[in-house]
Amino acid sequence: MFEPGAPGTEGSDRFFDLESMEDPGELLSRATELALAFRAAAERAEEFQAIAAAQLADPRRFDRLTTEALAEQAGWTEDYTRRMVEYGEGLIRGGGVTP
Repeated sequence: MFEPGAPGTEGSDRFFDLESMEDPGELLSRATELALAFRAAAERAEEFQAIAAAQLADPRRFDRLTTEALAEQAGWTEDYTRRMVEYGEGLIRGGGVTP
């Protein structure tokens, strides 16, 4: 994956202009910032996945998904799906807002 809006030329390996930085200190600093931002974004996205999984598996829904169907849709194992549903239920009980 490359920087959104980066020129999509064939063979382009642009990634937030990191490859063009010559100062290793600047490169380390910027790469670290990006790594931390991506980790935070991934964690937050996972929380939203869990909330959605819990909502889709809610037995009060007439169109609820089974663990098997939800696992297939998300590309997860059934065991992981059960844990994500439980995690999402906890987040929902806590107000449904991720930190």
